[in-house]
Amino acid sequence: MKRRQFLATTIALGTSAWVRAADEPLPKDAKNLSFRNELKDSLDRSLAWLRTQQNADGSFGKDTLHPALTALPLVAFQRDPAGRFATADFAMKGYAYLRGFMQPDGGIYSKENGLANYNTSVCLLALAGANEPKDLDTLLKARAYVVGQQASGMAKPETDGGIGYGAIGASPKRGHPDLDNTVVALEALRATKHLVADKPGTKDLNWNAAIEFVSRCQNLPSHNKEKWASGDADNKGGFVYFPGSSNAGEVTLEGGGKALRSYGSMSYAGLLSFIYADVKKDDPRVTAAVEWLRQHYTLEENPGLERSGYFYYLHLMAKGLTAAGITELEVGGKKSDWRPALAERLMKLQQQDGSWLNESPRWKENNPVLVTTYCALTLEILYAQL
Repeated sequence: MKRRQFLATTIALGTSAWVRAADEPLPKDAKNLSFRNELKDSLDRSLAWLRTQQNADGSFGKDTLHPALTALPLVAFQRDPAGRFATADFAMKGYAYLRGFMQPDGGIYSKENGLANYNTSVCLLALAGANEPKDLDTLLKARAYVVGQQASGMAKPETDGGIGYGAIGASPKRGHPDLDNTVVALEALRATKHLVADKPGTKDLNWNAAIEFVSRCQNLPSHNKEKWASGDADNKGGFVYFPGSSNAGEVTLEGGGKALRSYGSMSYAGLLSFIYADVKKDDPRVTAAVEWLRQHYTLEENPGLERSGYFYYLHLMAKGLTAAGITELEVGGKKSDWRPALAERLMKLQQQDGSWLNESPRWKENNPVLVTTYCALTLEILYAQL
């Protein structure tokens, strides 16, 4: 889940009836034109709704405690296919708001509310997309901060190499590396790697250690030697939240054994983490992840968690399969293109005002700004693919 190209022109957001920009990319296949126009209308309505959710101080939505929840909508505006908004006044106001959270340690977060790595990583992506030369020092410091969050010498060595929420403001149950924070950090670091390419001696992430951590989150006994790793048919190749813990709980196997349950969103996070870290596509860990995702492919729920984290799951699906170069999945003996199917699903669930909402509140998916941003980002990925 990358966020790299963010050129834009200034156009006011008003209704969904916007004029198609001359430089808007043409469909890859002419037969997709009509469907792509429907998708674009859905995307336009989502961005128009998000625009109405900006506050006077530049933040978005009611939850202003975490700058990441403003950074994510800004990334969605940056990725508009016609490139209309990254330099708009409202976007400039949003970037200024993010800069206000810059801390002396280089992180971009609130001292009161923490989640320092998550907030810094997402803000790093958004500010990198602003393409403002004045932000270079801020970006370098934020990147160094995220690198410095990588765990080593942990009391539980299986968590070494990963990244967690960060010590500041984190509850005890969040005081450890996890796969979700790791994938968010890896995306930000990979997307900004060019900033340190001409700076020899700059400390970078220990990417090999990160790969090993991600591997220890995978149900794959051939490559994960943790005792809990299971090779049973329903879980092999999928991922859990962090080594030894799954948000989907555990299942009883035939014969009475137990297995930590692999689940959808973290399995896409695992696949993406391997891709960001340049693990080869024919690596057994990658192929096992793809096979688990193929076997559990669904647009109805987040496999293993029902509706919890549902829209995040769909977003990671679009990012993961696109990054892996997968356009078709063989399901039930038939190959099908998952991209229009996912777009149709999102358009069906969109509300009249252009937003989305999950009835399950877990992981803030009862926050319409967050969920609508996930969906807008997903539609932008799909639009570019069709």
